[in-house]
Amino acid sequence: MTRRVPSLSFQTLKRLSFAHSAVYCCLLICWIVPGLATGEFVFGLAHGVGWIAMCLLCFAALGARVIPMHLAVAVTVLGGIGPFIGTYAFIREEGRGSRQGTLQQS
Repeated sequence: MTRRVPSLSFQTLKRLSFAHSAVYCCLLICWIVPGLATGEFVFGLAHGVGWIAMCLLCFAALGARVIPMHLAVAVTVLGGIGPFIGTYAFIREEGRGSRQGTLQQS
């Protein structure tokens, strides 16, 4: 018997993944543009904390059977290097779930 957290939905995780990717994109811009040390610190910290939060939420969602294992691996393992991979995995899984009719949405 699994316990499901009511506010933890696929759509919520997908939106958080997009937000994390946006933060990472800002961090990349701060790395490229010279003189943005403060922005680099802020977005770097936000990326690190965001990745940890995404890992914890994905583990909870995996236990509640909201997301499949391959999606949790994409977000947690590959997401630390580049969160775009996790965001792409959410988009791909959403397309797969809508075709199969098995996606849990709230």
